[in-house]
Amino acid sequence: MDALIRPGGPPAGALAAPPSKSMAHRAVLCAALADGVSRIGRLAHSQDIDATLGAAAAFGAQVEAAGDAAVITGAHPLRAPAAPVDCCESGSTLRFLIPLAALGGAAVTFTGRGRLMQRPQSVYQALFAARGLRFEQAGGALTAAGPLAAGRFELAGDVSSQFVSGLLFALPLLAGDSVIALRPPVESRSYIEMTRAAQRRFGVVSGWLDENTLAVPGGQRYRPQQMEVEGDWSQAAFPAVLGALAGDVTVTGLAPDTLQGDAVILDILRRCGGAARPAEGGFRFVKSPLRGVEIDLADCPDLGPVLMAMGLLCEGETVIRNAGRLRLKESDRIAAMEQELRKFGGAISSSGGTVTVRRSPLHPPSEPLCGHNDHRVVMSLAVLAAAAGLPARIEGAQAVNKSWPGFFADLRQLGVEVDEYA
Repeated sequence: MDALIRPGGPPAGALAAPPSKSMAHRAVLCAALADGVSRIGRLAHSQDIDATLGAAAAFGAQVEAAGDAAVITGAHPLRAPAAPVDCCESGSTLRFLIPLAALGGAAVTFTGRGRLMQRPQSVYQALFAARGLRFEQAGGALTAAGPLAAGRFELAGDVSSQFVSGLLFALPLLAGDSVIALRPPVESRSYIEMTRAAQRRFGVVSGWLDENTLAVPGGQRYRPQQMEVEGDWSQAAFPAVLGALAGDVTVTGLAPDTLQGDAVILDILRRCGGAARPAEGGFRFVKSPLRGVEIDLADCPDLGPVLMAMGLLCEGETVIRNAGRLRLKESDRIAAMEQELRKFGGAISSSGGTVTVRRSPLHPPSEPLCGHNDHRVVMSLAVLAAAAGLPARIEGAQAVNKSWPGFFADLRQLGVEVDEYA
């Protein structure tokens, strides 16, 4: 699908933030591990969340759709699926499930699409090898087998918090106590805290012994719960930046006391000179002259693409640091954004994990933009085109279905003129 963004009036209006994809993954897995029936409300059916729901069913949980909710009857102990588990393009689904698959002795095979099976799994590979467990990755599939035993697990803290979360899901179900020791620096700590918060809702606890070491008591059980998924700050960043650059946009459904690291978008916009004001049920973002600042992505990597796009319309220079992990996402997001922003005439460069963006005189792209099969790249390009008032055609725009299938419909709700072509 192609999306054509056409110049129009300033974006204005209100929209509800989609449910948090990060928290939805966690809630679904906790429910799938619980002894009983749970109901997870405000659950948007994006490709990533459907992958986790499908995987939960493959491991023996009963999953029933109920409007925007899912009713999940847990399956503990999990049943090793005979057929490969399709994780689609969801890194969270794959990395959260690998330790759970290793709870038993039967081999479990995972498959994926896009770049998923190219994304590094070396942390698990080393942990499994050290314990004499099976871990094989070849031909677009990954196979793991246990049985995993309680103990001390040492891993790097700056690769991906998804590895830590995967262990956190599984280790409480073992008979003995475990320790997760993270080699500093620990990045994306907020995502680890989101996992722990979801587990507490379902009756499973862990605790920090110090800033780099987690104690995980064994012999625990997940208890069924009813919960509503809060709004997604990662997704809210797109309309927030659009409002701050060019209009008057209110995003509702956002919890001010959230654990989501991407809520830092409020602080980033304010440091840039933006107006981000509390509003009923959310925040209002109003057009303001923005200036470039230094931004650290260590705890909020998903904000990278939209902040690169924003930097082209900020006075001066925007420097984005600790962005290296963006090269290992659905696309190499640094290379993808460099390639596409230059089509607008944007001045952007990178060195390793540091990206520098300078305010530039922009023009309509002379050729279609490429979505790079990456939802955040597509959404960031759409925000830039709409904010700058420049017509732009984005090829591969269906990538938004990975996390926000209604993205373009919501843009139109704000007055942005978008045409979609099959």
